[in-house]
Amino acid sequence: MMLRLLSVELLKIRKKLLWLLVVIGPLGVVSLQAVNFGLRYDYLSKLYADGLWSGLILNVSNLALSALFIGLAIVASMSAGIEHQTNAWKMTLALPVSKGQVFGAKFLLNVLLLFVSSSLLVPFTLALGWALGFDGPIPIAELLRTAYYPLLAAMPFVAVQCGLSVHLANQALPMTIGIVGMIAAMFGSWFPDWVPWKWPSLLNASHEPLLSVGLGLVLGAVVFLVGMTVFARKDVT
Repeated sequence: MMLRLLSVELLKIRKKLLWLLVVIGPLGVVSLQAVNFGLRYDYLSKLYADGLWSGLILNVSNLALSALFIGLAIVASMSAGIEHQTNAWKMTLALPVSKGQVFGAKFLLNVLLLFVSSSLLVPFTLALGWALGFDGPIPIAELLRTAYYPLLAAMPFVAVQCGLSVHLANQALPMTIGIVGMIAAMFGSWFPDWVPWKWPSLLNASHEPLLSVGLGLVLGAVVFLVGMTVFARKDVT
């Protein structure tokens, strides 16, 4: 049933700008790094002389973190806005499915779109590195961690933004919270390890990125269940 609901959600966004945004996010991140390396190639090539690919991936990851936070807010807002703008919640909930399943489908749609966007970061980064003439072995494992680990660690924020966007017809508050989250994540390295805004940066005292990923997945599941329960009990008009 969830897969059927997800397919319905995908049909809803078939002609929407969401897919364009999914591509623009990682493309914009890599394009900015293309400008960065183009203008400062001599300096950066000396700075990362021991590993040009790793240097490129590091720079991409720093910028991608901010893009992830604002991106997840936009994706959640636009996917929920389809029902809000057309007053279609009653029609959606008239289907023979539970409110919890409807909420779950919205959440899965957000995760899927963000996963696709994160995946595109890999070929775009590789294309930039080859265009810059980088040779030597490509640290694929490092590149995949950069693409997917921050998203997994950011699951609490995906669940929060999904819940807020579904509950509130006015998307000003969810977007404001998304912007605040983006700013907080930029200074995540200053926070203690228990602060969720630090987790997507994959920094912790144990120097173990999987710890941040695990914390994000656990809290994300809790926030998702809370949001689903609240939505199931809410009278939607």
